[in-house]
Parts: sequence; C-alpha cells; structure tokens
Amino acid sequence: MKILLSLTLACGVIVAGAYYVLTTIEPIDSEPEVEPGCRLELSDGKYDMEVAQAVNAATVGGVAFSRNLPEEAVTVAYATVWQESTFYNLEYGDRDSLGLFQQRPSQEWGEPDQILDPVASSASFYDELTEVQGWQELPVYEAAQAVQRSADGFAYDQHEGLSERMAEVFTGARGPAVTCWFDSEGLSAMREAGSDTEDAHAEMARVFGTDPTALPEVQGHETGDLGWAMAIWAVAHADEYGLHTVTYDGQRWHASDGGPDTAQWTEAPETDGRLLLK
Repeated sequence: MKILLSLTLACGVIVAGAYYVLTTIEPIDSEPEVEPGCRLELSDGKYDMEVAQAVNAATVGGVAFSRNLPEEAVTVAYATVWQESTFYNLEYGDRDSLGLFQQRPSQEWGEPDQILDPVASSASFYDELTEVQGWQELPVYEAAQAVQRSADGFAYDQHEGLSERMAEVFTGARGPAVTCWFDSEGLSAMREAGSDTEDAHAEMARVFGTDPTALPEVQGHETGDLGWAMAIWAVAHADEYGLHTVTYDGQRWHASDGGPDTAQWTEAPETDGRLLLK
C-alpha cells in the first residue's frame, strides 16, 4: 500500500510539473508586443523617439509658428529641451524647476501649471529668446544660455546637430518625415473611443496660432511649412485624440500597431491644401 501511494504521489508531481512547464513557457514562434514609438526621417538617416517625446517636440516646434520665428529658433529650443528634460514634461527638477525647459516659478517663469503646459512654456522660452539682442548670430548654446542662465551653458552645444535636423522635420520642411505607431491595446482603445477632431483642431489652433481649417490660405510662415508641421503634430498626437488617419498634400497616414514598417505615409487623393483628420 505504501509503495502504491508513493507511486501515485510521484506521478502527480510529474504531471503537475509538466502542466506548469507547458502553461508558463511561451511558444517559440510567439511575436513580442510592439512598443509604441515615432520615427523621424532626418536628413542623415532615421531617428526613433518615444511617442511622448515626439508629442512634445511637435508642440515646441509648432509654437514657433505662432510667433512667426525662423527655424533657427526651434533649433535653439530643441537643444535646450534635450539638455533640460530630454523631451519629457517633468513635474520635478533642480530646486523648483519644472517642465520641458526646467523653468522655475521662483524666477518668474510663471505658475507651476503654466510651466507644465508645453504650449505656455514654449511661448515663454521664445519670448525670452527674441529679447536677446542678436540671438540669430549667436552660437546655439550661447543663445540657449542667454535665456536659461544655467550652471553650464556649454552643455547645450552637444545637442545642436540633432536639434537642427529635428527642426527641419517638425517645421514641415521635409514633408511627411514623421510616422508613429502604437501597441494593439492602444490602437483598440483609439478605435473604441473614436476620433475627437474638434478638440484636436482647437489645440492645434492654440499651438500654431492658426486654425488648421483655414489651410491653405494661411501658408507663408517664416518658420516653415505650416501644413506639414500641423500634419506631423496630428500624427504625434493621434493617440490622444483618437485619430485614425491624417491626410495632407496627397499623402495619408494610418494608425497602426505593426511598427514603423507598417505605419507609413501612402499616396492619397489631393485635398486642395486642406488638412483632413479622421
């Protein structure tokens, strides 16, 4: 009887162990979940960012249009943000520093909620930059330091090259040079929620200083190509506003969960200079 009981227990252990192995080991051919991201087509190659970073880059670049500033201003802003926050809207920092530019309420950059608003903080940065005499003739790091007055102003210099190439992209000079993709869960949530084009238009008007429905009559900004800059902003913010497609200038972007190879711009019917969001 003892021998039979031992054999029974041993068999039970083996079966349980086999069940554990079979239920915990993933199939060899299983595909890993796609991580959301955005890809920039820079003048010297591809560059990937997290969606949150691209969202903020699109907004910082877009606010320059509201001031009709040249692309060089965006380069200075980007070099600053790379150094201060790497394009994350931080709710903390050195002493009371906050946000993308790590601006400080104690130094009269505004209230915390204003500094944590990327549109307001970008506008404050550009307003201060234009007060710097001859800022366009200064090296990028000197222009940035004149605004920020940080402990190590030369640190901005290391970001000049990438910031300059990014400015070309986010100001629309390179056309459909940004694409973003999402994970399957995020894409499903977007489809269930539906697109909120009305709120997207309202926020774009706040960022760019121009209602996107006024395109193409409002082109001609010194900053860059307003239509493409707006289209890129919409792609980066697609998750937030549930946008499934962005169409502009004979090109259409579709929301995808398949990574950068499937989240591409493709040819589409002309829209007579209008930006279409769905």
